[in-house]
Amino acid sequence: MTPQTDMSIVQLILHATWVVQAVMLILIAGSIASWAVIFKKRKMLKDVRRLNGEFEEDFWSGASLNDLYTAAVQNARSAGPLERVFANGMREYHKLRERQVQDAATLIDGSRRAMLASFNREMDALEDGLSFLGTVGSIAPYVGLFGTVWGIMHAFTGFASMEQISLATVAPGIAEALVATAMGLFAAIPAVVAFNRFSREIDRTAIRLETFTDEFTNILQRNLSASHASSGAGH
Repeated sequence: MTPQTDMSIVQLILHATWVVQAVMLILIAGSIASWAVIFKKRKMLKDVRRLNGEFEEDFWSGASLNDLYTAAVQNARSAGPLERVFANGMREYHKLRERQVQDAATLIDGSRRAMLASFNREMDALEDGLSFLGTVGSIAPYVGLFGTVWGIMHAFTGFASMEQISLATVAPGIAEALVATAMGLFAAIPAVVAFNRFSREIDRTAIRLETFTDEFTNILQRNLSASHASSGAGH
């Protein structure tokens, strides 16, 4: 191994062994992919917060459920998770009413099951990509460490044929190997930070959806009770 006068990152990568270079390439690809997921997920969650907030404002503004349902059907493609959960619950409720189902418990249970199924679909969509970030965050440091260990082994193998060893001869080989560890951390740290942040945001969204489902179910129960009471008084 010949001493390297240029200790720049680029030169260290170019003079590394092919195994270490392959490790670096994998880490770079993983880092690029994780950043793509981070930007996509960040925009998605920002849109979800905005759309959920807008629908909640409309829902609690006093508008009728039928008007909200009509608007939700018309805006199906641009609706947020909260609006889609509501629309699915109302759709099932109307289907049961069209079938002449009069039992309040059946109506409520059908609507709630439809909202639960919609909730699960929304959560699957929100969690898409999180597993990739978690994988990059947990594996990248070990992949980088593997490249470092391999590079150091190769460096010490080269030192065995040298009669005189100095810092100038040792430093380049060790530095080449350590670049792999640095790249592993560079890929892992943003992925871990994003994974934790997005997980908290998704958990908050899940709680928001569950709370809305309970509140909407209570509203349907009150409406049905009031409808039965008025029909009973009419008789």
